[in-house]
Amino acid sequence: MSAYPEIISRLDGLTGRFEEIATLITDPAVIADRKRYVRLTREYRELEELMNARTTCLQLLDGMEEARAILSAETDAELKELAREELETCQSRLPGLEEHIKLLLVPADPQDAKNAIVEIRGGTGGDEAAIFAGDLFKMYARYCEAKGWQVQITHLNEGTAGGYKEIVFTVTGDGVYGILKYESGVHRVQRVPQTETQGRVHTSAATVAVLPEADELDVEINEGEIKWDTFRSGGAGGQNVNKVESGVRLRYMWKNPATGTAEEILIECTETRDQPKNKERALSRLRTHIYDREHQKYMDEIASKRKTMVSTGDRSAKIRTYNYPQGRITDHRINYTVYNLQSFMDGNIQDCIDRLIVAENTERLKESEL
Repeated sequence: MSAYPEIISRLDGLTGRFEEIATLITDPAVIADRKRYVRLTREYRELEELMNARTTCLQLLDGMEEARAILSAETDAELKELAREELETCQSRLPGLEEHIKLLLVPADPQDAKNAIVEIRGGTGGDEAAIFAGDLFKMYARYCEAKGWQVQITHLNEGTAGGYKEIVFTVTGDGVYGILKYESGVHRVQRVPQTETQGRVHTSAATVAVLPEADELDVEINEGEIKWDTFRSGGAGGQNVNKVESGVRLRYMWKNPATGTAEEILIECTETRDQPKNKERALSRLRTHIYDREHQKYMDEIASKRKTMVSTGDRSAKIRTYNYPQGRITDHRINYTVYNLQSFMDGNIQDCIDRLIVAENTERLKESEL
């Protein structure tokens, strides 16, 4: 019980800020300042969850105190039994609520609530790597479908024997980045390739990069400096794809604010037959790439503090192995091994992600000394 006064005290210290923001977001001057309004409403939602948890915690503590008073003073057996049940109920709910409040008090990654742009590329292994990249895309597409998230492919480059040398897609839904970010890294596959005649097991790899989708308020882009090209989109899509220059390619020189060096960002979008829509999606990817680069230092600092956490930082790290002969999946970050590879490839990856979230939350709590 000793932890609760400290937790309630910390929550009490936030009530003033919550009330202040509740007033500010109704102020016409604040509403007119779109950037400030978005930031304040986001903070309001986070504090509102803490205030609701505070109310529940106080109710449970009051319930326990009232139940103990009845047990010590009351002689009626029926009332004492009701009080005992109430005390047990409150005591059983408090530990879970305490953990929930502790996690809420730890500053969340502000990017977690964003949509995500996912880039999968075939790595070492030639045709087999491209086929595996295609298998990973199907895995994520099935997972996203089960979550009720929307998937939109913005660019793809098909492999000569199937799969994709590269595929880029946007995932839209609630808290997408905060869940999919754990998939960033190198995915290794061990299996007999379709092209192998001797039946030998080969090792191939594909890289997955999950980026938080940036909106217009996150980064500043001088659209006048973007160089646009159009081209005919190859691949599936009927005769129109080959006759109309609907594919777009943008080039943008971005200056790194940390180093002062300039680099060219090149983005292609071939998703739709509508050139303006492709331009809009290419711009979205440009904003995301710049946002990602500008936040890399912050992400590296987080990764350096958390030994079990690789949802940020080094995206060249090998995170998972898919062993087909043994039907085994191993996530190297948390020593997670299961023998349900086919189910995993069918999109049933939630258990692994849940364990990664637990590992990260453990590190976050240690970091905050709660």
